[in-house]
Amino acid sequence: MDFTAKLHVLADAAKYDASCASSESRRKRVPGGLGNAAPGGICHSFTPDGRCVSLLKILLTNYCIYDCAYCINRISSDVPRARFGVDEVVNLTLEFYRRNYIEGLFLSSGIIQSVDYTMEQIVEVARRLRVDHKFCGYIHLKGAPGASKELLVEAGKYADRVSVNIEMSSQCDLDRLAPAKQHDQIEESMSHLQNAALEFGAGPTPGQPKFAPAGQTTQMVIGATPASDAEILAKASNLYRDHKLRRVYFSAFCPIPDSHSELPSKAAPLVREHRLYQADWLVRFYGFDVKELTTPEEQDLSMNTDPKLSWALRNRAFFPVDVNQAPREALLRIPGFGVRAVDRILRIRKHQRLKLADLAKLHVPMNRARQFAVTADSRPQMLDAEILAAQVAPKAAQMPLFAAQQALTGEL
Repeated sequence: MDFTAKLHVLADAAKYDASCASSESRRKRVPGGLGNAAPGGICHSFTPDGRCVSLLKILLTNYCIYDCAYCINRISSDVPRARFGVDEVVNLTLEFYRRNYIEGLFLSSGIIQSVDYTMEQIVEVARRLRVDHKFCGYIHLKGAPGASKELLVEAGKYADRVSVNIEMSSQCDLDRLAPAKQHDQIEESMSHLQNAALEFGAGPTPGQPKFAPAGQTTQMVIGATPASDAEILAKASNLYRDHKLRRVYFSAFCPIPDSHSELPSKAAPLVREHRLYQADWLVRFYGFDVKELTTPEEQDLSMNTDPKLSWALRNRAFFPVDVNQAPREALLRIPGFGVRAVDRILRIRKHQRLKLADLAKLHVPMNRARQFAVTADSRPQMLDAEILAAQVAPKAAQMPLFAAQQALTGEL
């Protein structure tokens, strides 16, 4: 197979990994070095300063000794196989960077020979880029669960981010679909990275880059098993708490050729993935507890309304909230109020009492907010009305091109 064909195969095989975005990686350029990791973050969309940026996202190889039922690259899958050598990935990254095609590298791999052998190859790519070629661009390495502590720590020395995928929300689901993987082993790898970050952060050698400055992330496949949204969010919350992850990514299951008989025949709805991201944001930045976002009777998030609005409709006794007097944590629970809007409200109300017109100037969605918030000139009239849910429900419309990105900015 020629080089172009291998690149096509290995880039296509890497597209299923969603956990390749980054944020706040600050790696200084060294004398004679090439590139510089952007402080605003690198992803496959737009940075906060409006720049469109990208990564070279490839697998070292799509050969794999594992037989994970949901993975297109499993050993029993009948797909074209290819493998890059370490030098090929290094040269490809440098050449693409010099041509201004990319701003960094995302490198993962199928498991070949052994976990440690695969991880050695991945780490060697990053080492040669950093040490031999003084590459200062962004590097995200995928950690192989079960790899030795020494290799994972070595990866964090050279990479801006190292991530280990948890795959499923429960060990029971892994046992059915990916029997070679164990949650305990995966979380042990996460712990090695977390402990190394704490150790390096406590006393790094002068001039030495910070250990994996963009932190670590993970990914869960959703919709491949009957796992509820409540179970998925609970697992994500535990990972944030136990391993200080920067982000948990949710990847909607997509049917693959010759799939396992236990897998669903239809793809998981993307709106479910979107709702999980919204709920995850509420827990991380809005002060919600995971248990507040679902109910014992309904363990899945609503597909028709966002999680905060659903919570508000179930907890009308909490409202109305006075925007001129309520504390920050109460303001964050008003549907339509994002973090930035709340922070602006807190600054403005030191000097004047806010009215509905003031909220509109802050670009707060008035159709929702006015039904739950008290201002200097308005008070909700429909909190107890049966038609409130219909009144505040979003109107059916064509989804904007970048709706998903806008939702993840926190304006819920």
